Order: sequence, then structure tokens, then C-alpha cells
Amino acid sequence: MPGHLQRFSVWDLGVLLVYLVFTVALGVWVGRRSRDPDRFMVAGRRVPSWAVGMSIFGTFLSSITFIALPGKAYASGWVAFTFSLSIPVAAWVATRWFVPFYRHQGHISAYTHLEARFGPWARTYAVICFLFTQLFRIGTILYLVALAVQPLLGWPIWGLILLVSGAVLVYAVLGGMESVIWTDVMQSFVLIGGALLCAGILTFGFPGGVTDLIQLAAKDGKWSLGSFALDFRHETFLVVLLYGIFINLQNFGVDQNYIQRYHTAATLRQAQSSVWIGGLLYLPISAFFLFIGTALYVWFHYHPDFTAFAPQFDAKPDKAFPFFIATALPNGIAGLLVAAILAAAQSTISSSVNSCATLFFCDIWPGDRKIAGSERFQLRILRVATVVVAVIGTGIAFWMTRAQKALDVWWTGASILSGGVLGLFLTGLLIRRVRPQAAAIGVIVGVGLIGWIALSATDLWPSKWAHWRAPFHSYLAIVIGTLAILMVSVLGAQFSSPNFPPSSSRN
Repeated sequence: MPGHLQRFSVWDLGVLLVYLVFTVALGVWVGRRSRDPDRFMVAGRRVPSWAVGMSIFGTFLSSITFIALPGKAYASGWVAFTFSLSIPVAAWVATRWFVPFYRHQGHISAYTHLEARFGPWARTYAVICFLFTQLFRIGTILYLVALAVQPLLGWPIWGLILLVSGAVLVYAVLGGMESVIWTDVMQSFVLIGGALLCAGILTFGFPGGVTDLIQLAAKDGKWSLGSFALDFRHETFLVVLLYGIFINLQNFGVDQNYIQRYHTAATLRQAQSSVWIGGLLYLPISAFFLFIGTALYVWFHYHPDFTAFAPQFDAKPDKAFPFFIATALPNGIAGLLVAAILAAAQSTISSSVNSCATLFFCDIWPGDRKIAGSERFQLRILRVATVVVAVIGTGIAFWMTRAQKALDVWWTGASILSGGVLGLFLTGLLIRRVRPQAAAIGVIVGVGLIGWIALSATDLWPSKWAHWRAPFHSYLAIVIGTLAILMVSVLGAQFSSPNFPPSSSRN
């Protein structure tokens, strides 16, 4: 009956099972050659640029994006696409400076150079922020993807969490980065295919066709990129664009998930090409997801009978896409879409698991790795670290099923703490004469501003301090914080003694 969530058919379950089995089998087969630490962490440095680019794309597009982008377009419009428009700017900066910098350094860890530039505190700060953020990112994605597909499959949330994390763990432990990249490639094709197929079904399902869809959506302002006013308090085009530029600079510049992939390509030119492939591929695919949300908005107006008796939907934007998958797609297609959602989740989780294990090996595990043990022992350390990271992330996902409020508090805190890493990295890259003390003060000031802007936009801000709320949208927290770190560092460099040498070479 329309409006009631249906159980998966045998065809849907078959498609989903084939996807899961093939993913694990591919990861295990590809990763059979990972017999030393270098191969485990950077896939032998011989991965084709197109595969690295697809892997970067897969890291960009998590299952949260798979659900959230259609939800945003369904609720408001295409303002989220402005974030995608910022990617070419960040990609150009990355290929011009970031990728050559890391390739020249040669360090697999994104944060090793910070210690040489500013001292141990800088490296420790960046590593801790990354590890804690990624652990909770793993938990969040596991929890949210289980929450999204649970009504479709009818399976318990804890079982779905274990299914996704278990499948990732098998090939991430056995094959390392090589398995992660090649499963990312396959998963990217699955999620792209699922999105295109769903967009096609929605488009050709309207009585009036594409023209009818465009006109009805335009009538309610569903194609809008947001206000172009010079307003920094609301989610305008400029605010989202600035946010996107700085977030993507952070992704390409200081995120271990991306930096580690720069080392998997054979040459600098191939690494640079992979950034463009991953970034530019996200542009049209994000547009397809937004189109799905816009089409869903019109589709539900054409088919009100599908929601009239569905308390599971109750008009919440993030539930629109899962509800459509469950109620309107033919047998087999729904299974493919759920496989695509799981593919987006697995791609992001496998990347985070491998990157965290790599940082543990490079930045935390004590001793000189060249003399501390054989390659077999070092590989064992990496695999144990991978298991530990996956188990902790899974545990956090279970915890989130009972502590959603604590999750909100954590994510606000994590975004504040990690917000200074981009500013610290840019300080080291751009400002030659700066004392470590000035850089530390800059980070404290920047993180303080980020905390003020981010917290004052939430319910965590005390009502008695209402007049002290920041006059900016929370998206601008990382923009203002990063610029503040650079400004304080510049001032510190100006007041340095003319004879004061840089803390190290520019690395």
C-alpha cells in the first residue's frame, strides 16, 4: 500500500549481498601484496592517478552527504552547491603548493613537519585533534548510516553497525591503503551509478517530464543558490563560498586522509592530477544529489498518497530520500541504492581507519622504526592499530545510539579544537620568520575566536550572555579563526629580532 514502508524483496537483498561480498573479496584480493609497512600505508607509491582521484572523491562523499544533500535541496534549495563551487579554488591551491610541499617532504604523516617548524607541541596538537575527530567521525557515520537504512531493511541498528564496520575491517586490516583505494574506486562507481539511476527514475516519473519538474521547482524557489546580499549573519552565497574554500583548504592541506593519498601516486604530476580528478568529479555528482532532493520535493507533491499514511517520514527533509527508496523504487533498484549508501559509508570509514593507524605508526609509536623491528613486526603494529581504531569507532557508534545530545556537544568541541590546524599549517608555509611562541599564541587566539563564533550559534550558549553572541554565521568560524592565526603570527614575525632565524627551514 502506498505510504507504508515495505520490506526488501529477495532481489533487493540479493543485490545488497552481492555488493558486500564483492567489496570484501576485491579488498582482500588487491591487498594480498601488502607485506611491508610502505605498501600498507601508501600502496607501494604506484597507484594510477585516476584511481587515487576516485579515492579522494570517495572520501569527499560520505553516506552523510548521500542523505544530507538531497535533504537540503528538498528543504530549501541549492545553496549547498556553493560549497561544491569552492572546490576548484582549493584544488588549484593544493596542486600549486600543498601537493608539492608534501611530496618534497616525503613524510607520510601530515604533521611531522610541524614539529621541525614549531616544536613538539604543534605536532602533538595536530595529531590529537585528527585522531579524536576521525574516531568520532567513524562512529558518527556508522551510526547515521545504520539509522538511515534500518527502516528499509528492518534489521536492528546494532546489527547494521557491525555489518558495515566488519566488512571494512576485513580488507582494511589485510590490505591497508591499497585495498582502501581500489575498494574506493569500486564503491565510487556504485554510488555514482545509484545516484544517476535514481535521478533518471525521478525525472521520467513526472507526467509533464523535465519541463514540468523545472517549472514547479522554480515556482517555490528550489533552484536558488541563496541570497547574494553582503550579509555575514545568514547562510548567503558568499558565506557558504568562503566556508567551502577554507574547509576544502583544510581537507587538501592538513587532513591525513588526503595527504596520505598524495604519496600513493608514482609522480608529483600524477598526485596533482588526482586532486583535480577527485575534486572536479564531486562537482557534478553533488549537483545530481541536489537535483534528487529538488525532484523529490516535486514528486511528493505529485504523489501525496505516499506520505499520507507514513509516520516514518513526517516531512523531515533527511528522511525524504530513504523514504522514496523504500516506497517507490522497483525490486532490485532499492537494493542498489542501499548498496550505494553503504558504499559511501565504507569509503569514508576505511580511509579514516587506515589514516589513524598510519598516524599511530608514524607519530605515536616510540623508537626508530628502522631498528625497532623487522618489517613483519612493523606491519603487525599497523594491523593491530587498524583493528583498535575500528573497534573504538564501532564502540562510539554504539554509544551514540544512547547519547545523541553528547554527540552534538562533542562535534562542536571537535570543530573548535581542530579549527586551528589549518592556520598553523599556513603559518609555517607562508610566514618565514615566526617564533614558535607567536604561532602558539596565534593558535590560542584563533581557536578562541572559533569557539566563540561556533558556540554562540548553539543552544550551549547561556541565555544571559545573549548580547555577546557573535555577529557572524557559524560557517565563518573557521574563516575568521584561520585569518586570526595568520595575523597574530605576522605580528609576531614583525616584532621578532632582525637576527632571529626561522625555527627551521621552510620544509
